[in-house]
Amino acid sequence: MAREPDVPQKSSPADEHFHRGDPLVPRPPSSPPDPLREQQHSAGQHPTSLANCSSLKVLWLNNNGLDGQIPADLPPNLQQLQLSTNDIGGTIPPSIANATALRKLSCAFNRIEGRIPDELAELGGLEILYLGSNLLAGMFPPAILNLSSLTGLGLNTNMLSGEVPSDLGNSLPNLQILSLAQNLFHGKLPHSFVNASSLRVLDISTNNFTGVVPSSIGRLSKLVKLNIETNKVQARNKQEWDFVSSLANCTELQGLSLASVVPHWLGAFKFLQKLSLSTNMFTGNIPSSLSNLSQLIELLLDTNQFIGHIPISLGNLQSLETLSVSSNKLHGRVPEGIFSISTIREIGLSSNNLDGQLPAEVGNAKQLVILLLSANKLSGDIPSTMGACKSLEDIELDSNIFSGNIPVSFGNLFGLKVLNLSYNNLTGSVPASIGNLQHLEQLDLLFNHLEGKVPVHGIFKNATATHIDGNQGLCGGASNLHLPSCSVMSSYLSKHRLPVILKVAIPLACMLSLLATVIFVQLWRRKNRMRSSMSSLSFDSKSPQVSYKDLARATDGFSVSNLIGTGRYSSVYRGKILQEENVVAVKVFCLEVRGAQRSFIAECNALRNVRHRNLVRILTACSSIGSSGNDFKALVYEFMPGGDLHNLLYSTEDNGSSLKQVSLAQRLSIVVDIADAMAYLHHNHHGSIVHCDLKPSNILLDNDMVAHVGDFGLARLQVYPMSSSFYGSTSVSSLAIRGTIGYVAPEYGAGGQVSTAVDVYSFGVILLEIFIRKSLTNGMFKDGLIIAKFAEVNIPNKMMQIVDPQLVQELDLCEEAPSAEDNGVHCLLSVLNVGLCCTKSTPSERISMDEVSGRLHRIRDAYIGG
Repeated sequence: MAREPDVPQKSSPADEHFHRGDPLVPRPPSSPPDPLREQQHSAGQHPTSLANCSSLKVLWLNNNGLDGQIPADLPPNLQQLQLSTNDIGGTIPPSIANATALRKLSCAFNRIEGRIPDELAELGGLEILYLGSNLLAGMFPPAILNLSSLTGLGLNTNMLSGEVPSDLGNSLPNLQILSLAQNLFHGKLPHSFVNASSLRVLDISTNNFTGVVPSSIGRLSKLVKLNIETNKVQARNKQEWDFVSSLANCTELQGLSLASVVPHWLGAFKFLQKLSLSTNMFTGNIPSSLSNLSQLIELLLDTNQFIGHIPISLGNLQSLETLSVSSNKLHGRVPEGIFSISTIREIGLSSNNLDGQLPAEVGNAKQLVILLLSANKLSGDIPSTMGACKSLEDIELDSNIFSGNIPVSFGNLFGLKVLNLSYNNLTGSVPASIGNLQHLEQLDLLFNHLEGKVPVHGIFKNATATHIDGNQGLCGGASNLHLPSCSVMSSYLSKHRLPVILKVAIPLACMLSLLATVIFVQLWRRKNRMRSSMSSLSFDSKSPQVSYKDLARATDGFSVSNLIGTGRYSSVYRGKILQEENVVAVKVFCLEVRGAQRSFIAECNALRNVRHRNLVRILTACSSIGSSGNDFKALVYEFMPGGDLHNLLYSTEDNGSSLKQVSLAQRLSIVVDIADAMAYLHHNHHGSIVHCDLKPSNILLDNDMVAHVGDFGLARLQVYPMSSSFYGSTSVSSLAIRGTIGYVAPEYGAGGQVSTAVDVYSFGVILLEIFIRKSLTNGMFKDGLIIAKFAEVNIPNKMMQIVDPQLVQELDLCEEAPSAEDNGVHCLLSVLNVGLCCTKSTPSERISMDEVSGRLHRIRDAYIGG
């Protein structure tokens, strides 16, 4: 039900030089450059003199290893200069104004510093100016206001400060793309933005803008993406929130990022029919005043960070058809009132922390078509009243703690297409009435405690649509389900007198037969457990079943060109499964390496019961025979295009160039993401999962730099409830030292107990490493010195001497606003203290990941709100 925004691509002068999805990242040319018009160099310094190349019109040197500075004397007829993604330093030479024919200038992702020269005003024909991701400083360059032909302007990710000129939109009326994100701009948002009527992308996020968002912004009817998150704009009353309703005029708007608290004033928009705040960073409680939106038809609040309870008053929205609050941090009971809304058709409450029983009132929702309650902590019996919801087509109750029997009344849901009850504690038999559902396309009953004979009619005849693995008591069923046959005692024995010898012989024969059956079944299960379960096991009910042939095709025969990483037990390939639209990561296990088989099983066991936005999502698994006749095992994950955390921190260190710019706010978000994932693993309702190998290379990043924890090959799963003693019942004996040197807790490395405290220590090391930015392989960490000790002896008195110089520079630039600088220093100190609390030498002294997550959320909120 969550609607992921995807910016459509239109052909325009600005778009031609920007990547899809992020319109402010330069793209390489779509076809090879004309060698008669361009020069290419592979590495080293670019030519220092080009003035004599009078015929040169286009110069593309993107994505090389060039250093030095921008040439001072450019060819007089040059129209395009592309120097992005190199190692160019120095300043922008004022003489660039001599290239009066210049139309497109892109020098992004370099180390260019200083101010943007006033001489740029001479380039009156300039259409594209992209200087993002450099070290530029100073005020907004007034010279740019003379470039009225600009259609694309990117100054993001620099250290520019001051106020944005109030007449920016008047001076640059042709702008289609404007990004000023991740700078130090302050002041009010210019009302003149609306005069740039062709604007499609407006990104001013991560600055210090204040005041209110102009309601006139809705006049930008071509707007596709608007991002104003991580600023200090306010909306304290209905009038100041008018800009939200004005956006209704932006009919093409797909991406809206506000990152704030939803105000209770929204309830005053009484004529609002659709409110979509999905996939933002909204925090706080869901305002109960939303129940005043009496004409609301769709309420989409999914994929945010809402906390608290679902307001009971939402049951008053008697026109509501769709309610989605999935993927938040909501807790408490499911309000029974929402099922009494006569018009309700879709309810999505998945991936929260909702608990208690599902109300019997669910049976009142006669028009309900979709019910999504996956990945919560709901318990008790599944209400039999659901059988009265005759319109239901999709029921997903997986990954909860439901117990009792599967309601026989499900057999009355004749329109049902998807039924997912996996990963619960359901008992009893599988109702035969489910086989009568002619429209049922997918049945998931994985990993419950079901027993008895499986029906043989209807969907149960389709092995690819029926998933019942992990229920040890099931038997019979269609032959293609590969279940053991059920032992049936003849009723004849109980009805007839038998000779004495038969009275002895028959029971004895039955006992021997039963014993032989048990031995056979155990041997059969041991040999085929992985093949019979994993060959068809899908971790997402809507993911495809894949074979070795599918994965070989997806990765071009596991080509080296698609290899994106190797580990102790596996190799990871980039691929694209034909049934899937997106790129996936295929993790192939090297089964000839001792421990690889165990790693595969550990990863499956760890991930089958977990669903969290900050865990790398496993899509499906494959256990079959490879081309050489040997066993083949692989897992298919969602692909993380942002690489791993280690790459983010150190990717350019080896070749001597500067490290990537990572702001304090970005680092805070990363550690919060990791903490949330680990808190979920340690404290979810299925028991405690100990990762055992938490390190930067196992933290993967998506396009939005959201962190996801991956690689559970060493994980330990304790499938019993947590006790009141945090470290009392969450430990098991360690049979061998596992994990990675430097991140392994002292007690683990010494052969002690494996507990959640092991992960807490590893997390603390990662946190310190993110903010200090010194790799554990740094030569300074020797002779017993570890990063935790290094931090402890220098905090607080010498804190600013040991943190990443980038952070020091970022805070130094806040001198114009001392309170902002103080806020940043206080934030750093608070975060590093959390790291020290996690890296205590004794496990019992360390804080839990729940507490870590709570502290970091409060620190981040205070910093962003300060």
